[in-house]
Amino acid sequence: MDAQDDTRTLTQAAEDFSAEVAYWREVRGLPKRALAELMGFHPSYVSHMESGRHKPTEDFARRADETLNAGKAIWRKWCTFETAKAREAKTASTAVPPRRSEQPYATGSAIIVEHDAARLDYDGRRYRLAMRRLLRNTGTDPITRYLIRISVDRYPGDPERSNAHCRQHPLTWDELALSATCRGEAMRWQAKHDRDAFKEVWLLFDNDQGRFPLYPGESVWIEYGYTVGDDKWGRWFQRAVRLPTQHLEVELAFPAALDAVVWGTETSMTAEASPLRTAPSRHSRGEAHVFTWATTQPELHARYRLEWRFRARPERDTNTREFR
Repeated sequence: MDAQDDTRTLTQAAEDFSAEVAYWREVRGLPKRALAELMGFHPSYVSHMESGRHKPTEDFARRADETLNAGKAIWRKWCTFETAKAREAKTASTAVPPRRSEQPYATGSAIIVEHDAARLDYDGRRYRLAMRRLLRNTGTDPITRYLIRISVDRYPGDPERSNAHCRQHPLTWDELALSATCRGEAMRWQAKHDRDAFKEVWLLFDNDQGRFPLYPGESVWIEYGYTVGDDKWGRWFQRAVRLPTQHLEVELAFPAALDAVVWGTETSMTAEASPLRTAPSRHSRGEAHVFTWATTQPELHARYRLEWRFRARPERDTNTREFR
């Protein structure tokens, strides 16, 4: 890194990173969509990165450098960006003393979700959820746990009926078969709330073999998943933005024989439900129809809900699902 790199502003460093990615992509003759697929990202992700709508991340820089065989050129631009970010953070910290709290990220001020990817697979009877989140600790203390929530509402238009159904058919830990990993390590979990239609769980950054907290300035992918039957959860999937999030994407996979139709709505703190600004896209993968949708810099506290129906299967009782 030369002396000029050390003096780059955060904005300049981000622009340099975007330009470097675009340069190497063009050198290799790859469209943005093709590069995104090779890197394992949503098709819009590379476009957002090159336009500057999404800030550089360590994971993206590493994958892009390897995929484009850039000889660490992209990686060095990311390092410059990190240096600029650390310099600005240090300047800000001298002006405003940092506040400490028992669980910093709980206030939304110490942790950022750099990438939130959710996948739902339906086999005709059960749903399997796989969640991947790239978390960054922007606070001053190590983070040792991460909160997730699962809530169900079988009959949303009829609270009494829904409550009765949940009491008779409670959501159980056995059927969920919840599991989570971080850096390839299994994560322990602790139930915070355990109710018939609502589960709140702490994913812990440790296991029987050791601890692996998320330290200030670090980013890490966590993955967790669970399974539920369609007798309890139904034909919509909601994402609630409770922490600052840079990129959110959802993928739904249904058996092609069911001939699924998917649409979605967005709700914010200041506006009622309205259609998603971009429609979910559909493509075929083997014997499944896969629907994808993504957004960059979603508004805090916004809720994005995808709904569907199966044209090849008669409609049953309306039921709903919310994954967070």
